[in-house]
Amino acid sequence: MRRAVAKSDKQAGSGFAPVEVQRFAKEADRTRLSPVALKAYVNLAREWALSNLEAATLLGVSGSTWDRIKRGQRPVLNQDQLTRISALIGIYKGLHLLIGDDAADLWPRNRNTGPLFNNASPIEAMGEGGIPHMLDVRRYIDAVRGGL
Repeated sequence: MRRAVAKSDKQAGSGFAPVEVQRFAKEADRTRLSPVALKAYVNLAREWALSNLEAATLLGVSGSTWDRIKRGQRPVLNQDQLTRISALIGIYKGLHLLIGDDAADLWPRNRNTGPLFNNASPIEAMGEGGIPHMLDVRRYIDAVRGGL
């Protein structure tokens, strides 16, 4: 992994070149990241057996936009949509590291009595709570796997 370094590091012969930080706020980054993010999200929606409404809600788009995305259209996503996908992919990956593949894809659909979910499924809780709740669920999964 490359790191941004001070000019003195470069002069000292470290071999590292400064790298511009990637941000979802920059249109160029969003344009570059959107196609692969949407491909990953379409696969996640299939693995989690999301309904059209659930998939659209979690992504923060209308049902008709979600239908176009499923058919292969890849619009440039906004910062919020990329953040949503990032959180959901992190949850997906964390679950697959924590528990077996089959169970990992069932977990988001199961009701959960934990305080974060209040007897709703994680999908329902994240749909209602939006980005803040998605990030909370991601932190929860990371904490359970010992990543925090």
